[in-house]
This record gives sequence, structure tokens and C-alpha cells, in this order.
Amino acid sequence: MTDRSSSEPPVTGAKGPDELRRQIERTRSELGDTVEELAGKMDVKGRARARAADLRDKAGAMTVQLRSSAAQAGHTVHDRATQAGHKVQDKAVESGHKVQDKAVKSGHKVQDRTLQAGHVTQDRASQTSAALERRAERSVPRPARPLVMAAVRHPRPTLIVGAAVAAVVVVSWRYPKK
Repeated sequence: MTDRSSSEPPVTGAKGPDELRRQIERTRSELGDTVEELAGKMDVKGRARARAADLRDKAGAMTVQLRSSAAQAGHTVHDRATQAGHKVQDKAVESGHKVQDKAVKSGHKVQDRTLQAGHVTQDRASQTSAALERRAERSVPRPARPLVMAAVRHPRPTLIVGAAVAAVVVVSWRYPKK
């Protein structure tokens, strides 16, 4: 409802039919505005819909803002994790180089010891082979001596042939012909 007293002079009476028509028209307009205001206030459903639309718009804006903030935070975390990962990787590489240097030094020592042990083993094998040859020359009868000497000089093929002969003997003994 409008307040007429502030902007218009008080209505006193019409001074003619034209002025009366103007007053009636103004009163109708004011009454229409007042009815519209009252109808707007009485339309609870419409006001609730308008309020819900406003709240949906605000929620949508907040959602966009929160997603943007979350994406920015995610990028920040990703960048920091990447930096930390690089630092850890650098430390690991540095430690790896130190360990590798120590391993190389230790490896040289092991390699030297292995080489020395190999030489000792080879010398002993040569001595044993020579002793076996001398013993075979003295204790094996003359007809079998070349065969025994070949077996002493080449033990691996002799073992293979011996195993094959043993297998044939076992099979023939186990499964005789009828």
C-alpha cells in the first residue's frame, strides 16, 4: 500500500469532471499496484520457487568455486609431490653411486681372490692329473694302458660312455630276452 501523503497533496475534492476522472484513474492505478503487492505476498508457492531458484543459482556458483579451489589445491599438491619425488630420487641416485663405488672396490677384491683360487685349483688339478697318469703307467697292464691314459686325459667323455654302458647292462639284466 502506498503512502500518498509524502509526494502528493491531500485529495480534497474534484473541481470538475475531468479532474474527477484523473483522480479515479490515479486511484485505480494505486489500487492495482496495491493489489499486485498483496497478491505477490500471498503467492507463497511462487515466492518459494523464486527463493529456490536463487538458492540453486548460489549453490551452482559455490560448486564452481569449490571445484576450482579443489583443482588448484590438487595442482599444488601434485607439484609438491613431484618436487619431493625428485628430491628422493636424487638422494637415491647419490646413495646408489656411493654403494656402487664401494661394490666396485669390493668386487675387485672378490675378483682377485676368485682368480687366485682358480689358479690354485688349476694347479692342484694338474698335479692330480699328472699323478694319475704316472700311477696308470705303472699299475695298468700294457694292452689297456692307452685306453686308460685316454680316459685320464679326457674324463668327461669317458664318464658319458661308462654311464651309457652301465645303462645297457642294467636294462639287459633287468629285462632278459625270452
